Amino acid sequence: MSVDSVFVHKMWNDNEITKMVEGGVPFPMLSDGGGKVGTAYGIYNEDAGVENRGRFIIDPDGVVQAYEVLTPPVGRNVSETIRQIQAFQLVRESKGTEATPSGWKPGKLTLHPGPDLVGQVWKVWKTSMESE
Repeated sequence: MSVDSVFVHKMWNDNEITKMVEGGVPFPMLSDGGGKVGTAYGIYNEDAGVENRGRFIIDPDGVVQAYEVLTPPVGRNVSETIRQIQAFQLVRESKGTEATPSGWKPGKLTLHPGPDLVGQVWKVWKTSMESE
């Protein structure tokens, strides 16, 4: 979503994104003309009429689980966004019986929150990093 019109999104997808991602963006791009959504999330700059680059991971209950806001000259890391979504999904599916250490990826060791974990996270993290 951006303050750009749907026509600008189409041009950007057809002339830029399709050269980077086969088939282009696989989801609809939304227009926030006037910045109402950006204002609600605190990323709209009314004076300039632009939004900072924001990434918000919102769970099925509508709760923001993570966000990142970058100024326009800095790009985002899509792989990291996907990794975080996978981590949030795993934690949600486990109903909180599993957690993910820093840099966790699907198939890697998870943490099991509880008193026994205190002071031991580094062991799981180190084992997980060594197996890469």
